[in-house]
Amino acid sequence: MRAPSRLFEVILAVVIIAGCRGTGAPTATRDPESPSARPSPSESVSPSSTPAISAESVDIGDGRSLYLVCRGEGSPTVLFEAGDAEAGDAAGASTWDPVAPGIGRVTRACAYDRAGVGRSSAATGCRRLPDLVSDLARLIEAANVPGPYVLVAASGGGYISSSFAALHPDEIAGMVFLDVAAPYPNPPPELVEELRCDNPANIERRDYLQVENDAWDHRVEIGDIPITIISVDYGDNPPDPGAIGQVERQQGWLAMSPRAKQLVVTHTGHAIVSEDPALVLQEVVKVVMASRGG
Repeated sequence: MRAPSRLFEVILAVVIIAGCRGTGAPTATRDPESPSARPSPSESVSPSSTPAISAESVDIGDGRSLYLVCRGEGSPTVLFEAGDAEAGDAAGASTWDPVAPGIGRVTRACAYDRAGVGRSSAATGCRRLPDLVSDLARLIEAANVPGPYVLVAASGGGYISSSFAALHPDEIAGMVFLDVAAPYPNPPPELVEELRCDNPANIERRDYLQVENDAWDHRVEIGDIPITIISVDYGDNPPDPGAIGQVERQQGWLAMSPRAKQLVVTHTGHAIVSEDPALVLQEVVKVVMASRGG
């Protein structure tokens, strides 16, 4: 693989360093190969380097609205898709707070609350994959969010992003997946019950298992675009049986592009964005730059 250009190295250094300002502490020399040595991006930055923010509730029709937050300017637009949300969970646009300001210094970056989450309209009925993908399409059309898009998805958000990309391949410039699992092969009855769309804890009213299987079964090649699949290797202590073999199984997402690659990490858990935001920032910027031909 060709070494990154000097321009890319400079841009990435500026983005990460700017994200760490505000403490007044001296900058230490760090080992770039050590995950624990990477600086963590922060909202505390000087006003001159902070990208402009717009936040609004966008009418997507049928009396419903979705809350959208965008930062920065430029192309392609990074579209964030958060992981699954449960009752009392803050998953949504705020998931991306550790990295969105840094991405906003490089290009336009947008995140949103899905139906039932945060400041968006409540979710009703039993929502399946077409409903979720349609909401995203209606949102970016109503809000005039310009393409092309780099889709960045965490966990269960990856099923929505992969399906949106399959329906709109000409609008996709790149993708980054953060531990987006292959479907659970044989879910136990208690998990099936927990993930039912009418379970009181299911604030998105999502038919989770059906959504996962439909998205996985309809994977297609999106195009010759940069895609990075970040997978967590849990070693000998997986959080649940469904995590066993996921590093290998997530290689199924590589079918989306001949330029897709897998990055395996062992130093974080499933919440990669909060546990190592600098890594996420680095990989998203790489894909953005690659999509520009850099």
